[in-house]
Amino acid sequence: MIDLYSWPTPNGHKIHIMLEECGLPYRVHPINIGTGDQFAPDFLKISPNNKIPALVDSDGPDGQPISLFESGAILLYLAAKTGRFLPQSDRDKYEVLQWLMFQMGGVGPMLGQAHHFRIYAPERVEYAYNRYTNEAKRLYGVMDKQISQHPYIAGAEYSIADIATFPWLRSWQNQGIDWADYPHLKKWFDRVAARPAVQRGVQVLADLRKPLVDNKAREMMFGTTQYKKR
Repeated sequence: MIDLYSWPTPNGHKIHIMLEECGLPYRVHPINIGTGDQFAPDFLKISPNNKIPALVDSDGPDGQPISLFESGAILLYLAAKTGRFLPQSDRDKYEVLQWLMFQMGGVGPMLGQAHHFRIYAPERVEYAYNRYTNEAKRLYGVMDKQISQHPYIAGAEYSIADIATFPWLRSWQNQGIDWADYPHLKKWFDRVAARPAVQRGVQVLADLRKPLVDNKAREMMFGTTQYKKR
C-alpha cells in the first residue's frame, strides 16, 4: 500500500494525478501547510526539506518499504513501478526527462515566485512583480511553441512531463497570463484537464484547502517559522 502525505497544491496534485492515472491503491494523509503540519517530527523523517508531497510505499524495490520526497522523484518512481508514462526507449525517455526537469527547475519555481509576489507579498514590489510575471509569460511561450509542434509536452504521448506541468498552469490568472496569447498550450491544457484521472486527482483533499489569508498561515508559509533549523 502507498501512503501519500500531501496537500492540494500544484506539487501535491502531480502525485494525486499520477496515482489516479496508474490506478494504484493509496491512502492520503493531509499535511496542512497553513497550520504547520510540515514541521512535525514524524513528517520530517520522510520529508527532511519540510515540503509536500512525500510518499511511503510498503511494497518498494525488492519488496522492501521505501520513502520518498520531491515530486519529480516520486513521479519517476511511480513511472518505474508501473511501467507507465515514461517511454522505454532511451531517446524518448530522455525527451520526457528534459521536459520534466524544465518543469522542476523552471515552471514550478518561477510560477511559484509569480504567485508569491503577485498574490501573497504583503506589499507590491514592482521589480519582483514584473520580473516573475514576465518570466511566467516567457515560460508559457516556450511551452506554447513546443505544443505547436507536438500534441504533448514531450512529444507524441502523454507522460509524466504533462502530469508535472499541468497543475502549475491551473492558476494561470494569478500568474498574469492571458490564454489568448498561447492558443496551442491552451488546447493542450483543455485536453489534459478533460482526462478523468486528472479530474479525480485535482479533487483529492480539495475540500480542505482554504485561502492563506490569516496571519498564522502566512507565518507558517512565509515567516520565520519556515527558516528555523530542525
